[in-house]
Amino acid sequence: MYLLETTKIYSPLAAGFQRLAALSFRYLSYFFIAISLSACNSSGIYQDKNFNPPVYFGSHKVTKGDTMYSIAWRYGRDYKELADANKIPPPYVIAIGQRIRLDLKGSVPKAKKKSRVATHKKTTPRKKPTKSKPTVTAKKNTRVSTKSKTVKGVNWHWPHLGQIIARYSSTGNNNKGIDIAGNLGDSVFSAARGEVVYAGSGLLGYGKLIIINHNQHYLSAYAHNDQILVKEGQKIKQGQKIAEMGNTGTNRTKLHFEIRRDGKPVNPLNYLPKR
Repeated sequence: MYLLETTKIYSPLAAGFQRLAALSFRYLSYFFIAISLSACNSSGIYQDKNFNPPVYFGSHKVTKGDTMYSIAWRYGRDYKELADANKIPPPYVIAIGQRIRLDLKGSVPKAKKKSRVATHKKTTPRKKPTKSKPTVTAKKNTRVSTKSKTVKGVNWHWPHLGQIIARYSSTGNNNKGIDIAGNLGDSVFSAARGEVVYAGSGLLGYGKLIIINHNQHYLSAYAHNDQILVKEGQKIKQGQKIAEMGNTGTNRTKLHFEIRRDGKPVNPLNYLPKR
């Protein structure tokens, strides 16, 4: 009888300790998950439908092929701001194994305005050069857009004259650019002059990718290429052939084209001329 009463008295207390232990384990699990996120972001988050940059937590471990531009692009950050946050000065040299902290916010230095000095030079009349017909290589679907549109100091034109099969969207099925249909091997052209700051396949979901820096504010990207025809650091002219269209990193042949201003995706159709 005494044993039965003792069991009745202490069983609620034991159940309480069990619930407390379960809660403690749950919160400890959350704690360790938070610690792991702050240490380094797993590559699995790029395949998560809920992953929507910009990212301001965790860190990124530099691997072969990474550049400051590609890392900033991956996490939806301005490369100048992210470099400043990590005390990395231009030309933004990084090393394999280096940790790029994403939980820090940097500032973007204001671009220095070039002072214009008026100069007076004697000019002599020049002879008008004779116009010659441009040579065109005999390959299908190599048309270069002749129309252009100047926005914020950058002269833009179409990277490929194909059908738009997916438009820019910041809600629902998130699309940070536009998708343009084409055939395997079709020419991909630079939408504006600039410098190649990334050429590789290190960004999940983009396949063989090219990123071009146009000025202090604008970058453009060309994804899913079959062949990359330019190198990092190469100066590019508007309309220059930079790649051949492919289906790397996707389920069909197409060009995924993006424009980003200060690290943030913008609608390319607001920059490209009407066709």
